[in-house]
Amino acid sequence: MKIIAGLGNPGREYENTRHNVGFRTVDEVSRRHSLPCGQKKFKSLFGSGVIEGERCVLLKPQTYMNLSGEAIRAAVDFFDVPLEEILVVCDDFHLSLGKLRMRRGGSSGGQKGIRSIIDMLGTDLFPRLRVGIGDVTRGDPKDFVLSPFRRDEREAAEDAILRAADAVETWVRHGIEAGMNEFN
Repeated sequence: MKIIAGLGNPGREYENTRHNVGFRTVDEVSRRHSLPCGQKKFKSLFGSGVIEGERCVLLKPQTYMNLSGEAIRAAVDFFDVPLEEILVVCDDFHLSLGKLRMRRGGSSGGQKGIRSIIDMLGTDLFPRLRVGIGDVTRGDPKDFVLSPFRRDEREAAEDAILRAADAVETWVRHGIEAGMNEFN
């Protein structure tokens, strides 16, 4: 069994913000595989089913970004899934718009959802897929991640979400190494 967790903030006001590319990636995987992500459990919206021949749980924590670790910890404990079988999808403002970066583990890189998960799991050794949302050139990073994509960025953002869903499917089918080789 694998857990695919997309990070974001719940609520209509955050729906199309840069911070919600993790949610939107899970929504795309959900759409492709007809796995509705509407049940409530683990402080999350979740769905489960088979993707690429593998039993998977899709997770969208409803704790707000900074407390994402609470939801991930609850799901990991319930399903007793090894950490290498979890993929966390999140935004990254250190990556240019549309760039993907898959890793086996590592620091939070300033991403507060990843920081929360590291704190709750007690390790940084879990796979993650970072989706570039554009570089913060000036101003408050919080305002930047909570803003929608500009009109001239929307096509690149949508393409990034589709490619992120492709990366998730590659990870499920072939593992982290294949995902890193193809999408980094």
